[in-house]
Amino acid sequence: MSAGARGATRNLIIGITGASGAIYGIRALELLRELPDVRTHLVLTASAARTIVEETDYAAADVRALADEVHHAKDIGASISSGSFRTEGMLVAPCSIKTLSAVANCYGDELVARAADVCLKERRRVVLLLRETPLHAGHIELMAAATRNGAIVMPPVPAFYHRPTTIDDIVNQTVGRALDLFNIDVALVKRWTGGRLRSDTCQDTTR
Repeated sequence: MSAGARGATRNLIIGITGASGAIYGIRALELLRELPDVRTHLVLTASAARTIVEETDYAAADVRALADEVHHAKDIGASISSGSFRTEGMLVAPCSIKTLSAVANCYGDELVARAADVCLKERRRVVLLLRETPLHAGHIELMAAATRNGAIVMPPVPAFYHRPTTIDDIVNQTVGRALDLFNIDVALVKRWTGGRLRSDTCQDTTR
């Protein structure tokens, strides 16, 4: 079903780059597809297409079919390359170090980085699911620079308080929390409501 038929009113850009973790961007597209008021704009890099084949059972064409609109990664004249095109922001999932560097240094030679830079200059939210470990000082400096530019660097570190039993549980929680940052609730996040221990069983360490 097209986004127009679903009555979409909000545009969200999804960038999928060549870092490991393509499933994060794929799952975001799958979840957003179910929301009648969100129109997704996908930018899929050539490296991402390669990673998708290596890491998942999807083909790149399958992933493109999940989006409402697909933009070529080198098309810096696309609608999302202009601040006059209104969006809620951009989720880059996963985000490679190369893309992080481009965002940190305002180097918009391709559409993922250009669209992210446009969102930042318009004071829109940009969330980078940075997938690299371990990190050296250069990576950390790039994260700091991107943060100063206004991006949110969100490495997909899994939570365990919700007691995940499958990889899907971990992926859904991470993607759900990322979408929270755009005020989009996909009703999958297990939210912390307090500890399991009764207050009278907790030790008083002040004595």
